Amino acid sequence: MKKYIRLFGACAGLSLLISLCYVILPISAQEQLREARYYQKLDKKVVQCQLCPRMCFIPSGKRGFCGVRENRDGTLYSLVYARPVAIHIDPIEKKPLFHFLPSTTAFSIATAGCNLRCKFCQNWEISQAKPEDLQYAYLEPVELVKKAKEAGSPSIAYTYTEPTIFYEYMLETAKLAKEAGIKNVMHSAGYINEEPLRELVKYLDGANVDLKGFREDYYRDISEATLAPVLRTLKILKESGVHLEITNLVLSGYNDDDETLTQMCLWIKENLGEDTPLHFSRFFPMYKLVALNPTPVATLEKARKIAMNCGLQYVFIGNLAGNPSENTYCPQCKKLLIERKGYFVAQNNVVDGKCRFCGFKIKGVWR
Repeated sequence: MKKYIRLFGACAGLSLLISLCYVILPISAQEQLREARYYQKLDKKVVQCQLCPRMCFIPSGKRGFCGVRENRDGTLYSLVYARPVAIHIDPIEKKPLFHFLPSTTAFSIATAGCNLRCKFCQNWEISQAKPEDLQYAYLEPVELVKKAKEAGSPSIAYTYTEPTIFYEYMLETAKLAKEAGIKNVMHSAGYINEEPLRELVKYLDGANVDLKGFREDYYRDISEATLAPVLRTLKILKESGVHLEITNLVLSGYNDDDETLTQMCLWIKENLGEDTPLHFSRFFPMYKLVALNPTPVATLEKARKIAMNCGLQYVFIGNLAGNPSENTYCPQCKKLLIERKGYFVAQNNVVDGKCRFCGFKIKGVWR
């Protein structure tokens, strides 16, 4: 029985607006599994995955925590290589990347699976699902890059679920995309080990990392993960020259106290730079936190004020369309540089990477 997936894209005649037109992609007759990278073979056909900090020991016939890497007779395989369950053409602002090729589109993909268990996950239907339970397209990296070029997207985004768990697919696609002159960006939780990350950053142009909180107990209770590896990932991305933006989902009563927010913002400034864009995102009831109220606007505005008082130059509020905090302002002359309406840009006064009005250099990737 064949499986199918919707491929969303832009209709003919539309430039900025992304439509809900779709085509159907049939599955190829040949779907070979890909051996995983970054694992060690042990005795009795047990393997240890070394891709993320969980370092899963996996007996033959079993899978790792992410649910998409399976030990078959002593060899670890990716069950999601070339099997995207979501393919969309998105505004780059949706990632969110606000200082990376504004007003362009990103050819965006995801597979099933995740190596975190966030109670607030907005894409839990695919991130927490088994690969065999979802419809998917069989799309080899070369075909994926080809479709991105045909769509006119200057970047490919690895997003929606955690791209770390489809590492092999992302890496091979990123290599081909780089050769084709297409940029690579990812939206990630940053829960990945140093060695695979350092290989990936050779081909990565931009990243938005979810810094979910700034306490180990919060990471443990909300995401079943740890904070320290994420902070290491952020430092590696920064030192490798990857354009970096950060998203912090603000949950009332969980990670919104003044002390925690101040510590996080000071860490960002001291370790990543005052010009690192930071997005405070509004929470809406989702997945296992449906009983929690949406983040009050006042709480988001408080968080932004704390960040700016700590010296961060570009601080945004997300999931709150129409708020002026969606916009980019010049740190020097304070004039409006990039005006945003949701995911779309109404005006852009960044010229050759500088403020049109005073010439101040604006951190970002502009062309």
